[in-house]
Amino acid sequence: MLRVSELYVYPIKSLGGISLQEAMVAERGLLYDRRWMLIDAHHRFLSQRQQPRMALIQVHLTDDGLHVTHQGVRPLHIPFTQVYEQAETVAIWDDTCTAMLAPPMYHRWFSHVLGIECRLVYMPESTRRAVDPRYAPPGHIASFADAYPFLMIGQASLDDLNSRLETPLPINRFRPNIVFTGGQPYEEDRMGGFRIGPIRFHGVKLCARCVITTIDQQFGERGKEPLKTLATYRSKNNKTLFGQNLIHQGTGMIRVGDAITVEYMHDDDRFVV
Repeated sequence: MLRVSELYVYPIKSLGGISLQEAMVAERGLLYDRRWMLIDAHHRFLSQRQQPRMALIQVHLTDDGLHVTHQGVRPLHIPFTQVYEQAETVAIWDDTCTAMLAPPMYHRWFSHVLGIECRLVYMPESTRRAVDPRYAPPGHIASFADAYPFLMIGQASLDDLNSRLETPLPINRFRPNIVFTGGQPYEEDRMGGFRIGPIRFHGVKLCARCVITTIDQQFGERGKEPLKTLATYRSKNNKTLFGQNLIHQGTGMIRVGDAITVEYMHDDDRFVV
């Protein structure tokens, strides 16, 4: 039987993730997931691709907001009730959307920690960033995630990859939202429709992996793995694939330990992007 084994949210895009025992599924994905983001002087999103040290900034959920920490710096608290007054058009990949600028004190904190000029923005409820219509029907929206509300990876897939590596890697290299146990390696590739608790999910696109997977999330240092090894057996159309992107229907709570009930599997070649 397939069961949820881990759940993660990443409230501020490309900063440290948070492991949860239960998570609320909202319209854009898991509650609080990637609703905040750092942008550069050109209003474009920042990520570990350009700034590996972003991995070293940790985020924690509290009852009333985000508690953000970095070694040697006074922690930062971002209340959920923070008032955002100034709108800003921001770019994330090929998308542009409206975000709200945080007050200057937050910009100063992140700029000091990263050593670059950057600003913190928040995605309001009024912003409707659509997922890629080539892979999902109209009406589905995402937060500041790269493209889709969820990323799912099977533990068996990570185990198979690690059996090929000289040094095994933790799941945090891949920044999933949902990890599950059971099944065969890469079974998520073909998972079409399935349920977790009250939510119906649909696998819509395999995830093309980037250099973030090569960044040690504990030390912020870049290497060659796992892309070097994945490229030998998980590449197609010049992209290296690991994990499945999901859309969903419904809202409600999902939990570690929940069974995954598969309704149908894709019968076509899902090893495509």
